[in-house]
Amino acid sequence: MRIAMPIDNQNVNQHFGTSSEFAVIEIEGDQIKDNKTVSAASLAHNHGGLAGLLKNENVEVVIVGGIGPPAQQALEESGMKVITGAQGVIKDIAIMFAKGQLKSKPVSCNHGHGHSCGQH
Repeated sequence: MRIAMPIDNQNVNQHFGTSSEFAVIEIEGDQIKDNKTVSAASLAHNHGGLAGLLKNENVEVVIVGGIGPPAQQALEESGMKVITGAQGVIKDIAIMFAKGQLKSKPVSCNHGHGHSCGQH
């Protein structure tokens, strides 16, 4: 299974839409099999573009900190599951997911760039 997370200094970026890089991680069993970084530098707040980028990487699950409804909808419409409210080091979060220990938490996206993200 392939999962993706927005990167902020080896941690999960708390704002999906501003991420310039994503970790794309291959999970096998409860271990990380492969890990690569994919650039999204030209796609800030381009919800469809970010969803397309991750879909092209065969990502099945996107793990995020905060995400607005339009971005989450774009990912889900592209066939990806979204887990919200993750915080911490990307590799640790990936292992937690692989072991079935990661659950979505409600998040509020309040970053003030012209839209209301609301509660998930």
